[in-house]
Amino acid sequence: MGEMQTQTWIRRSSNPKLEAGVIDMPSTPTHGDSKYGGLYLPANMKTAFIIASWYFSNIGVLLLNKYLLSFYGYRYPIFLTMIHMCGCALYSYAAISWLEIVQMQYILSKRQFLKIFALSAIFSFSVVCGNTSLKYLPVSFNQAIGATTPFFTAIFAVLITCKRESTVVYMALVPVVLGIVVASRSEPLFHLLGFLVCLGSTAGRALKSVVQGILLTSEAEKLHSMNLLLYMAPLSALLLLPFTIMWEGNVFAITAENAKDDSSILLLLFANVTVAYLVNLTNFLVTKHTSALTLQVLGNAKAAVAAVVSVLIFRNPVTIMGMTGFVITIIGVVLYSEAKKRFKVVH
Repeated sequence: MGEMQTQTWIRRSSNPKLEAGVIDMPSTPTHGDSKYGGLYLPANMKTAFIIASWYFSNIGVLLLNKYLLSFYGYRYPIFLTMIHMCGCALYSYAAISWLEIVQMQYILSKRQFLKIFALSAIFSFSVVCGNTSLKYLPVSFNQAIGATTPFFTAIFAVLITCKRESTVVYMALVPVVLGIVVASRSEPLFHLLGFLVCLGSTAGRALKSVVQGILLTSEAEKLHSMNLLLYMAPLSALLLLPFTIMWEGNVFAITAENAKDDSSILLLLFANVTVAYLVNLTNFLVTKHTSALTLQVLGNAKAAVAAVVSVLIFRNPVTIMGMTGFVITIIGVVLYSEAKKRFKVVH
């Protein structure tokens, strides 16, 4: 490891952001009024509160990570991802075992464990690529590239499952790709390595979605999304540990040393981990109280909101053509979602 070196926190002007890994959530809509903290809330008010919490947690983790990685000079995205996963494992256990948000499910076989391990490996690869790319790209451009996930999902669905969509669905993907081409050509802070690694992250998310649908299809092996997060999070943390040691050095000792001079780093890390878990929890709650389609629509809008917030706060330069490319991509994603609803899968 070499001798420990104390890092001095530096203010920087780059736009790194840490991705909060999110597990796909099943649709389990509910209705009626609910009791929150001794008060009965109408169903629509509760749903609005959950959606608002989902938006605040998503944008909150963006702002916290930006502050840590840029203004605080804490440039350890892989380590932050690793402690996110540790936190998600602990919070998930508390939510399932103590709060009983969902029923606890157990891994029933070595084969099922290996499947979850494979998903964790893909997930870790995606997050590492995404956070590495953010060393080179502004948050707004990263959000634009991330919006192309449906394009990669369609490709992997054909390559892995041999299932093809209708021609109309594939045509809807054209503006998704076109928008990124336009945005890339006019991005003032374009960086080729960052762009390629970000594409790898986006492809990794799509691959995980497709592989998850294949590996955990039998009724005996299916896991609720919150249980899947409970098992994937610690496995992902273990997979990320060697990358942290190899690429980010003695980050544990550096963090401890700097905490002696500025204890606020510990509070920031705790808040960062907590908000990262809330992204997953509210992701589940939005789907539970609305639908998976609603979450998809909100996700499209969230990408645009996050991009605008990042530009307003971090002041990274944007161009009219870059904004146009982002809008084209979002429109393409919306068209793709509508086409998927209207046209059945072609085998």
